[in-house]
Amino acid sequence: MFIMNIDELRRKAYQLRIDIIEMIYNANSGHPGGSLSAIDIMTVLYYKIMKHSPKEPNMPDRDRFILSKGHASPALYAVLADMGYFPKEELKNFRKANSMLQGHPSYLKTPGVEDSTGSLGQGLSFACGVAIAAKIDRRDYNVYCMIGDGESEEGQIWEAAMNGARHNLDNLCVILDYNHLQIDGNIYDIKRPQPFAEKWLSFGWDVMEIDGHDFNEIIEAFETFKSVKGKPSLIIAHTIKGKGVSFMENQADWHGKAPDKKQRDQAVEELKRYV
Repeated sequence: MFIMNIDELRRKAYQLRIDIIEMIYNANSGHPGGSLSAIDIMTVLYYKIMKHSPKEPNMPDRDRFILSKGHASPALYAVLADMGYFPKEELKNFRKANSMLQGHPSYLKTPGVEDSTGSLGQGLSFACGVAIAAKIDRRDYNVYCMIGDGESEEGQIWEAAMNGARHNLDNLCVILDYNHLQIDGNIYDIKRPQPFAEKWLSFGWDVMEIDGHDFNEIIEAFETFKSVKGKPSLIIAHTIKGKGVSFMENQADWHGKAPDKKQRDQAVEELKRYV
């Protein structure tokens, strides 16, 4: 665990946002919107909450983080590189042929990645399996799984939700990155997977709702999860797609588009103000 205070966490998250922008700009490909909405939560998890060790990535009792919305890989890679799971210079090879940093996370290629994700809906099923394994093996670790709101249109998410409650997986915490936008627009205009809280409660989960960019609320939610017994937890994190970059915020167009040089320069300049 890497304890940091709120101000340190906030500055770290903005530095990681710069890394995300640089990564996607260098690759001329990637998904900035959902990476920027998710990075505050990942920062709290890796620097404050989870048990893990960059020097021992396969430590048996490490907490596991599963990025089910695998297209937000730039956020995960930025964190893992900053923590020392692999050299930060590797970020320049994001999405390049034969790179250890593929467009979607690869368990076989990247130290610190727990599951190969990107086919939407599947990460939560894997997370349930890992949480069940911890129970069977009597291991003392928690499993954290981040899903997307657009991803929640996948039926497999709800099958896994039933499974998690059926097995009383109180070592499983799911974080819903609720930024309201997917590649085609507002989720309400696509399939309307809401209302989230009522649905997950009916499936037998403990449910919390927070501001996904308020570090105090994020930390408090994860601490509450640790006290819940007999059922899995869902944290509905209300976030802003493209958070931190003015022209990307709340814009579906930035779901999967790389900035040009002018846009990259503006984004980095804006983010540097908070580092």
